[in-house]
Amino acid sequence: QVQLVESGGGLVQPGGSLRLSCVVSGRIVSIHRTGWYRQAPGKQRELVALMTSTGLTNYADSVQGRFTISRDNAKNTMYLQMNSLKPEDTGVYFCSVATFWGQGTQVTVSS
Repeated sequence: QVQLVESGGGLVQPGGSLRLSCVVSGRIVSIHRTGWYRQAPGKQRELVALMTSTGLTNYADSVQGRFTISRDNAKNTMYLQMNSLKPEDTGVYFCSVATFWGQGTQVTVSS
């Protein structure tokens, strides 16, 4: 059974940074598309960033230039570096690999 465990969320002031991590049990990070999604209160879950198995990346327009997705295949871990955070980035962030999902980690951007 594949499990994904996110960490790194928290409360940060506007303009601050956070790095989310997602540890994946099972060696699938390097062979599948990986992604980060978020869900704000009262809204649908939306894509934040994707990375293909070959390393190509794609970002939502709202985070382009501020967020960076990466992974460490040796550690079966994926990351989301978030800089210049805005209040509208607030939400629960989920990592995903193939058809598997993590439980989510809360990110709150507020002064």
